[in-house]
Amino acid sequence: MSISRLASAITDSPTLALNETARRLRAKGEPVIHLGAGEPKNKAPITALLGSAAKLREGDIKYTPIDGTPALKKAIIQYTEENYGRSVAPENVVVSTGAKQSLYNILFSIINPQDEVVILAPYWVSYPEMIKMVYGIPVVVTPEDGSFFPKMAEIEDAVSSYTKAIILNNPNNPSGIVYSNEFVADLVDFCERNGIYLIMDDIYHKLVFDGNRPAPGYEFTKKDVENTRVIVVNGISKLYGMTGYRIGWTVTNRKLAETVTKVQGQITSNPSTISQAAAESALTGRQNVVENLRLTIQNNRDVLLQELRSFTDVKVTPPGGTFYCLPDFRAYNMGSVELAQFLLQKALVVAVPGASFGMEGHLRISFAGSVKDAIEGVERMKWALDPNAPNEIYIGDRKLIRDWM
Repeated sequence: MSISRLASAITDSPTLALNETARRLRAKGEPVIHLGAGEPKNKAPITALLGSAAKLREGDIKYTPIDGTPALKKAIIQYTEENYGRSVAPENVVVSTGAKQSLYNILFSIINPQDEVVILAPYWVSYPEMIKMVYGIPVVVTPEDGSFFPKMAEIEDAVSSYTKAIILNNPNNPSGIVYSNEFVADLVDFCERNGIYLIMDDIYHKLVFDGNRPAPGYEFTKKDVENTRVIVVNGISKLYGMTGYRIGWTVTNRKLAETVTKVQGQITSNPSTISQAAAESALTGRQNVVENLRLTIQNNRDVLLQELRSFTDVKVTPPGGTFYCLPDFRAYNMGSVELAQFLLQKALVVAVPGASFGMEGHLRISFAGSVKDAIEGVERMKWALDPNAPNEIYIGDRKLIRDWM
Protein backbone atom coordinates (compact mmCIF):
# COMPACT_ATOMS: atom_id res chain seq x y z
CA MET A 1 0.00 0.00 0.00
CA SER A 2 1.28 3.45 -0.93
CA ILE A 3 0.86 6.17 1.71
CA SER A 4 1.49 9.84 0.94
CA ARG A 5 4.64 11.45 2.31
CA LEU A 6 2.56 14.08 4.06
CA ALA A 7 0.37 11.54 5.86
CA SER A 8 3.42 9.46 6.75
CA ALA A 9 5.05 12.50 8.35
CA ILE A 10 2.14 13.14 10.72
CA THR A 11 2.63 11.61 14.16
CA ASP A 12 -0.07 9.93 16.21
CA SER A 13 -1.74 11.89 18.99
CA PRO A 14 -0.02 10.60 22.15
CA THR A 15 -3.05 11.38 24.30
CA LEU A 16 -5.39 9.39 22.08
CA ALA A 17 -2.91 6.52 21.91
CA LEU A 18 -2.61 6.46 25.70
CA ASN A 19 -6.37 6.56 26.06
CA GLU A 20 -6.57 3.45 23.91
CA THR A 21 -3.81 1.70 25.88
CA ALA A 22 -5.59 2.46 29.15
CA ARG A 23 -8.89 1.23 27.70
CA ARG A 24 -7.36 -2.09 26.64
CA LEU A 25 -5.72 -2.64 30.02
CA ARG A 26 -8.93 -1.86 31.87
CA ALA A 27 -10.81 -4.25 29.59
CA LYS A 28 -8.43 -6.95 30.82
CA GLY A 29 -9.28 -6.07 34.41
CA GLU A 30 -6.07 -4.18 35.17
CA PRO A 31 -6.44 -1.39 37.81
CA VAL A 32 -5.10 1.38 35.60
CA ILE A 33 -5.11 4.96 36.83
CA HIS A 34 -5.38 7.41 33.94
CA LEU A 35 -3.65 10.71 34.70
CA GLY A 36 -3.40 11.61 31.03
CA ALA A 37 -7.05 12.22 30.20
CA GLY A 38 -7.99 15.54 28.63
CA GLU A 39 -11.58 15.73 29.79
CA PRO A 40 -13.37 16.36 33.08
CA LYS A 41 -15.56 13.65 34.57
CA ASN A 42 -18.68 15.75 35.13
CA LYS A 43 -21.99 14.99 33.45
CA ALA A 44 -23.13 17.24 30.62
CA PRO A 45 -25.30 20.14 31.84
CA ILE A 46 -28.98 19.26 32.07
CA THR A 47 -29.81 22.18 29.79
CA ALA A 48 -27.59 20.65 27.09
CA LEU A 49 -29.24 17.26 27.49
CA LEU A 50 -32.69 18.79 27.26
CA GLY A 51 -31.68 20.82 24.20
CA SER A 52 -30.43 17.78 22.33
CA ALA A 53 -33.44 15.71 23.48
CA ALA A 54 -35.85 18.37 22.18
CA LYS A 55 -34.16 18.28 18.79
CA LEU A 56 -34.38 14.50 18.74
CA ARG A 57 -38.07 14.59 19.61
CA GLU A 58 -38.70 16.86 16.63
CA GLY A 59 -37.24 14.16 14.41
CA ASP A 60 -36.20 16.81 11.89
CA ILE A 61 -32.45 16.14 11.95
CA LYS A 62 -31.28 17.64 8.67
CA TYR A 63 -28.43 19.71 7.32
CA THR A 64 -27.90 23.13 8.86
CA PRO A 65 -25.96 26.03 7.37
CA ILE A 66 -22.30 25.02 7.08
CA ASP A 67 -21.20 27.71 9.53
CA GLY A 68 -23.76 26.83 12.22
CA THR A 69 -27.41 27.29 13.09
CA PRO A 70 -28.64 30.88 13.53
CA ALA A 71 -29.71 30.06 17.10
CA LEU A 72 -26.28 28.75 18.12
CA LYS A 73 -24.50 31.63 16.42
CA LYS A 74 -26.74 34.05 18.33
CA ALA A 75 -25.71 32.34 21.59
CA ILE A 76 -22.01 32.58 20.62
CA ILE A 77 -22.43 36.26 19.77
CA GLN A 78 -23.94 36.88 23.19
CA TYR A 79 -21.13 34.88 24.82
CA THR A 80 -18.55 36.95 22.92
CA GLU A 81 -20.14 40.21 24.03
CA GLU A 82 -20.29 39.12 27.68
CA ASN A 83 -16.82 37.58 27.89
CA TYR A 84 -14.79 39.47 25.30
CA GLY A 85 -16.43 42.87 25.33
CA ARG A 86 -16.89 42.82 21.56
CA SER A 87 -20.00 43.00 19.42
CA VAL A 88 -19.74 40.72 16.42
CA ALA A 89 -22.13 39.76 13.63
CA PRO A 90 -23.29 36.29 12.58
CA GLU A 91 -20.99 36.63 9.57
CA ASN A 92 -18.00 36.75 11.96
CA VAL A 93 -18.77 33.37 13.53
CA VAL A 94 -18.10 29.88 12.14
CA VAL A 95 -19.18 26.82 14.13
CA SER A 96 -17.13 23.67 13.60
CA THR A 97 -16.88 20.08 14.79
CA GLY A 98 -14.78 20.97 17.81
CA ALA A 99 -12.17 23.66 18.39
CA LYS A 100 -9.59 21.35 16.80
CA GLN A 101 -11.38 21.63 13.47
CA SER A 102 -11.69 25.38 13.97
CA LEU A 103 -7.91 25.63 14.29
CA TYR A 104 -7.27 23.42 11.28
CA ASN A 105 -9.76 25.39 9.16
CA ILE A 106 -8.00 28.64 10.06
CA LEU A 107 -4.54 27.28 9.25
CA PHE A 108 -5.78 25.81 5.96
CA SER A 109 -7.27 29.20 5.09
CA ILE A 110 -4.26 31.41 5.81
CA ILE A 111 -1.12 29.30 5.28
CA ASN A 112 0.72 28.93 1.99
CA PRO A 113 3.48 26.33 1.52
CA GLN A 114 6.58 27.28 3.54
CA ASP A 115 4.75 29.93 5.59
CA GLU A 116 5.79 29.79 9.23
CA VAL A 117 3.62 29.61 12.34
CA VAL A 118 5.19 30.38 15.70
CA ILE A 119 4.12 28.18 18.63
CA LEU A 120 5.22 28.52 22.24
CA ALA A 121 6.64 25.55 24.13
CA PRO A 122 5.11 23.84 25.91
CA TYR A 123 2.49 23.61 23.17
CA TRP A 124 -0.57 21.47 22.52
CA VAL A 125 0.49 18.35 20.62
CA SER A 126 -1.69 18.99 17.55
CA TYR A 127 -0.34 22.44 16.70
CA PRO A 128 2.84 21.40 14.86
CA GLU A 129 1.10 18.50 13.12
CA MET A 130 -1.76 20.64 11.85
CA ILE A 131 0.69 23.26 10.60
CA LYS A 132 2.61 20.58 8.69
CA MET A 133 -0.66 19.20 7.29
CA VAL A 134 -1.24 22.51 5.44
CA TYR A 135 2.40 22.58 4.25
CA GLY A 136 3.42 25.23 6.77
CA ILE A 137 6.48 25.19 9.01
CA PRO A 138 6.08 25.17 12.80
CA VAL A 139 8.62 27.39 14.55
CA VAL A 140 8.91 26.54 18.23
CA VAL A 141 9.91 29.12 20.84
CA THR A 142 11.27 27.43 23.97
CA PRO A 143 12.00 29.74 26.93
CA GLU A 144 15.73 29.84 27.49
CA ASP A 145 15.38 30.19 31.26
CA GLY A 146 13.77 26.74 31.58
CA SER A 147 10.40 28.17 32.59
CA PHE A 148 7.13 27.95 30.70
CA PHE A 149 7.04 31.73 30.14
CA PRO A 150 8.73 32.98 26.96
CA LYS A 151 9.99 36.51 26.68
CA MET A 152 8.80 38.78 23.89
CA ALA A 153 12.39 39.12 22.71
CA GLU A 154 12.53 35.35 22.15
CA ILE A 155 9.35 35.47 20.10
CA GLU A 156 10.54 38.42 18.06
CA ASP A 157 13.79 36.60 17.31
CA ALA A 158 11.79 33.62 15.98
CA VAL A 159 9.70 35.76 13.62
CA SER A 160 10.81 36.07 10.00
CA SER A 161 9.41 37.43 6.77
CA TYR A 162 7.71 34.04 6.35
CA THR A 163 5.81 34.24 9.65
CA LYS A 164 2.07 34.20 9.03
CA ALA A 165 0.68 33.52 12.50
CA ILE A 166 1.39 32.96 16.17
CA ILE A 167 -0.76 30.60 18.26
CA LEU A 168 -1.37 31.37 21.93
CA ASN A 169 -3.20 28.87 24.15
CA ASN A 170 -4.12 30.71 27.35
CA PRO A 171 -4.41 29.06 29.86
CA ASN A 172 -1.89 26.64 28.48
CA ASN A 173 -2.25 22.94 27.76
CA PRO A 174 -0.09 21.11 28.94
CA SER A 175 1.45 23.28 31.68
CA GLY A 176 -1.64 24.95 33.10
CA ILE A 177 0.15 28.30 33.24
CA VAL A 178 -1.73 31.55 32.65
CA TYR A 179 0.19 34.12 30.63
CA SER A 180 0.27 37.58 32.16
CA ASN A 181 -1.94 40.35 30.79
CA GLU A 182 1.22 42.35 30.06
CA PHE A 183 2.56 39.52 27.91
CA VAL A 184 -0.71 39.15 25.99
CA ALA A 185 -0.88 42.92 25.47
CA ASP A 186 2.67 42.98 24.08
CA LEU A 187 1.95 40.02 21.81
CA VAL A 188 -1.24 41.59 20.44
CA ASP A 189 0.56 44.87 19.80
CA PHE A 190 3.44 43.09 18.06
CA CYS A 191 1.11 41.12 15.80
CA GLU A 192 -1.03 44.15 14.93
CA ARG A 193 2.05 46.21 14.04
CA ASN A 194 3.61 43.46 11.92
CA GLY A 195 0.51 42.11 10.15
CA ILE A 196 0.77 38.69 11.80
CA TYR A 197 -2.31 36.71 12.77
CA LEU A 198 -2.61 35.97 16.48
CA ILE A 199 -4.73 32.84 16.92
CA MET A 200 -6.05 32.84 20.48
CA ASP A 201 -6.94 29.31 21.56
CA ASP A 202 -9.22 30.16 24.48
CA ILE A 203 -10.71 26.72 25.08
CA TYR A 204 -9.79 26.79 28.81
CA HIS A 205 -10.31 30.50 29.42
CA LYS A 206 -12.79 30.14 32.33
CA LEU A 207 -11.15 27.14 33.99
CA VAL A 208 -8.76 29.25 36.08
CA PHE A 209 -7.79 29.34 39.75
CA ASP A 210 -6.71 31.70 42.51
CA GLY A 211 -8.48 34.73 41.06
CA ASN A 212 -6.71 34.48 37.70
CA ARG A 213 -8.43 36.10 34.72
CA PRO A 214 -6.78 35.54 31.35
CA ALA A 215 -7.46 38.75 29.46
CA PRO A 216 -8.83 38.19 25.95
CA GLY A 217 -6.67 39.43 23.10
CA TYR A 218 -9.44 41.80 22.04
CA GLU A 219 -8.87 43.76 25.23
CA PHE A 220 -5.52 45.00 23.96
CA THR A 221 -6.41 46.23 20.49
CA LYS A 222 -8.41 49.24 19.39
CA LYS A 223 -9.18 47.66 16.04
CA ASP A 224 -12.61 46.19 15.38
CA VAL A 225 -13.18 42.56 14.47
CA GLU A 226 -12.97 43.34 10.74
CA ASN A 227 -9.50 44.85 10.99
CA THR A 228 -7.73 43.19 13.92
CA ARG A 229 -5.23 40.38 13.39
CA VAL A 230 -6.63 38.63 16.49
CA ILE A 231 -8.62 35.44 15.77
CA VAL A 232 -10.52 33.76 18.60
CA VAL A 233 -11.13 30.01 18.90
CA ASN A 234 -13.33 28.59 21.65
CA GLY A 235 -15.82 25.80 22.29
CA ILE A 236 -17.92 23.88 24.79
CA SER A 237 -15.67 20.85 25.31
CA LYS A 238 -13.68 21.97 28.35
CA LEU A 239 -15.88 24.76 29.71
CA TYR A 240 -18.92 22.54 30.16
CA GLY A 241 -17.18 19.15 30.10
CA MET A 242 -18.97 18.36 26.82
CA THR A 243 -16.03 16.84 24.97
CA GLY A 244 -18.08 14.27 23.06
CA TYR A 245 -20.44 16.81 21.53
CA ARG A 246 -17.61 18.20 19.37
CA ILE A 247 -18.63 21.85 19.00
CA GLY A 248 -16.13 24.69 18.64
CA TRP A 249 -16.15 28.03 16.90
CA THR A 250 -14.07 30.75 15.29
CA VAL A 251 -14.61 34.49 15.62
CA THR A 252 -12.83 36.49 12.94
CA ASN A 253 -13.31 39.01 10.14
CA ARG A 254 -15.96 38.30 7.52
CA LYS A 255 -13.56 37.59 4.67
CA LEU A 256 -11.66 34.95 6.62
CA ALA A 257 -14.91 33.55 8.04
CA GLU A 258 -16.20 33.09 4.49
CA THR A 259 -13.02 31.23 3.54
CA VAL A 260 -13.14 29.06 6.67
CA THR A 261 -16.76 28.21 5.86
CA LYS A 262 -15.84 27.27 2.30
CA VAL A 263 -13.05 25.01 3.55
CA GLN A 264 -15.33 23.35 6.07
CA GLY A 265 -17.99 22.87 3.44
CA GLN A 266 -15.62 20.69 1.43
CA ILE A 267 -14.50 18.61 4.42
CA THR A 268 -17.29 17.99 6.92
CA SER A 269 -20.10 20.40 6.05
CA ASN A 270 -22.12 21.43 9.11
CA PRO A 271 -21.42 20.15 12.63
CA SER A 272 -23.91 17.70 14.13
CA THR A 273 -27.37 19.25 14.28
CA ILE A 274 -28.06 17.59 17.64
CA SER A 275 -24.74 18.77 19.11
CA GLN A 276 -25.43 22.32 17.98
CA ALA A 277 -28.77 22.26 19.80
CA ALA A 278 -27.02 21.02 22.94
CA ALA A 279 -24.32 23.71 22.67
CA GLU A 280 -26.90 26.45 22.26
CA SER A 281 -28.73 25.26 25.37
CA ALA A 282 -25.49 25.06 27.37
CA LEU A 283 -24.48 28.60 26.43
CA THR A 284 -27.90 30.09 27.16
CA GLY A 285 -28.73 28.00 30.24
CA ARG A 286 -27.71 28.40 33.87
CA GLN A 287 -23.98 29.01 34.08
CA ASN A 288 -23.43 27.76 37.62
CA VAL A 289 -22.34 24.44 36.09
CA VAL A 290 -19.17 26.17 34.88
CA GLU A 291 -18.31 27.50 38.33
CA ASN A 292 -19.09 24.14 39.93
CA LEU A 293 -16.74 22.41 37.49
CA ARG A 294 -14.05 25.04 38.07
CA LEU A 295 -14.23 24.63 41.85
CA THR A 296 -14.04 20.85 41.57
CA ILE A 297 -11.00 21.05 39.32
CA GLN A 298 -9.31 23.62 41.56
CA ASN A 299 -9.75 21.30 44.54
CA ASN A 300 -8.27 18.45 42.50
CA ARG A 301 -5.32 20.66 41.60
CA ASP A 302 -4.66 21.55 45.24
CA VAL A 303 -4.65 17.89 46.24
CA LEU A 304 -2.38 16.89 43.36
CA LEU A 305 0.12 19.67 44.13
CA GLN A 306 0.26 18.58 47.76
CA GLU A 307 1.05 15.02 46.67
CA LEU A 308 3.65 16.04 44.10
CA ARG A 309 5.49 18.28 46.56
CA SER A 310 6.35 15.20 48.63
CA PHE A 311 7.97 13.59 45.58
CA THR A 312 11.78 13.67 45.84
CA ASP A 313 13.49 15.73 43.11
CA VAL A 314 10.32 16.52 41.14
CA LYS A 315 9.86 20.21 40.35
CA VAL A 316 6.36 21.56 39.80
CA THR A 317 5.17 24.88 38.38
CA PRO A 318 1.71 25.33 39.94
CA PRO A 319 -0.93 25.51 37.20
CA GLY A 320 -3.12 28.60 37.22
CA GLY A 321 -5.75 27.06 34.97
CA THR A 322 -6.85 24.10 32.80
CA PHE A 323 -6.73 20.66 34.43
CA TYR A 324 -3.11 19.81 33.71
CA CYS A 325 0.30 20.30 35.20
CA LEU A 326 3.71 19.52 33.73
CA PRO A 327 6.13 18.41 36.46
CA ASP A 328 9.85 18.17 35.74
CA PHE A 329 11.15 14.59 36.17
CA ARG A 330 14.60 15.13 34.66
CA ALA A 331 16.30 14.19 37.93
CA TYR A 332 15.36 10.57 37.23
CA ASN A 333 17.51 10.44 34.09
CA MET A 334 14.97 9.02 31.69
CA GLY A 335 13.48 10.47 28.54
CA SER A 336 9.82 11.31 28.95
CA VAL A 337 8.63 8.57 26.58
CA GLU A 338 10.72 5.96 28.39
CA LEU A 339 9.52 7.32 31.72
CA ALA A 340 5.84 7.17 30.71
CA GLN A 341 6.25 3.61 29.48
CA PHE A 342 8.04 2.63 32.69
CA LEU A 343 5.26 4.04 34.87
CA LEU A 344 2.59 2.31 32.82
CA GLN A 345 4.42 -1.02 32.97
CA LYS A 346 5.42 -0.94 36.64
CA ALA A 347 2.72 1.15 38.31
CA LEU A 348 -0.21 1.01 35.85
CA VAL A 349 -0.33 4.81 35.74
CA VAL A 350 -0.90 6.71 32.51
CA ALA A 351 0.90 10.05 32.08
CA VAL A 352 1.72 11.81 28.81
CA PRO A 353 5.38 12.28 27.77
CA GLY A 354 6.50 15.90 27.81
CA ALA A 355 8.41 15.41 24.56
CA SER A 356 5.07 15.48 22.76
CA PHE A 357 4.60 19.05 24.01
CA GLY A 358 8.12 20.26 23.31
CA MET A 359 9.24 19.74 26.94
CA GLU A 360 11.48 16.67 27.24
CA GLY A 361 11.97 15.33 30.74
CA HIS A 362 8.50 16.38 31.86
CA LEU A 363 5.23 14.47 32.15
CA ARG A 364 1.77 15.94 31.67
CA ILE A 365 -0.48 14.92 34.54
CA SER A 366 -4.20 15.55 34.40
CA PHE A 367 -6.28 16.30 37.48
CA ALA A 368 -9.57 16.21 35.59
CA GLY A 369 -10.54 12.92 37.21
CA SER A 370 -11.16 12.10 40.86
CA VAL A 371 -9.19 13.14 43.93
CA LYS A 372 -8.77 9.44 44.71
CA ASP A 373 -7.08 8.86 41.35
CA ALA A 374 -4.77 11.84 41.87
CA ILE A 375 -3.66 10.63 45.31
CA GLU A 376 -3.24 6.98 44.39
CA GLY A 377 -1.69 7.76 41.01
CA VAL A 378 1.08 9.90 42.52
CA GLU A 379 1.58 7.34 45.30
CA ARG A 380 2.21 4.67 42.66
CA MET A 381 4.56 6.97 40.74
CA LYS A 382 6.54 7.68 43.91
CA TRP A 383 6.77 3.97 44.65
CA ALA A 384 8.14 3.31 41.16
CA LEU A 385 10.63 6.20 41.07
CA ASP A 386 11.35 7.79 44.44
CA PRO A 387 14.04 5.98 46.49
CA ASN A 388 12.61 7.59 49.63
CA ALA A 389 9.18 6.04 49.07
CA PRO A 390 8.15 2.75 50.74
CA ASN A 391 9.42 -0.34 48.94
CA GLU A 392 6.05 -2.10 48.93
CA ILE A 393 2.66 -1.12 47.57
CA TYR A 394 -0.73 -2.62 46.87
CA ILE A 395 -2.01 -2.10 43.32
CA GLY A 396 -5.50 -3.48 43.19
CA ASP A 397 -5.39 -6.63 45.29
CA ARG A 398 -1.75 -7.37 44.50
CA LYS A 399 1.15 -6.59 46.78
CA LEU A 400 4.16 -5.45 44.75
CA ILE A 401 7.76 -5.11 45.90
CA ARG A 402 10.11 -2.69 44.16
CA ASP A 403 13.22 -4.60 43.07
CA TRP A 404 14.88 -2.25 40.61
CA MET A 405 16.64 0.15 42.98
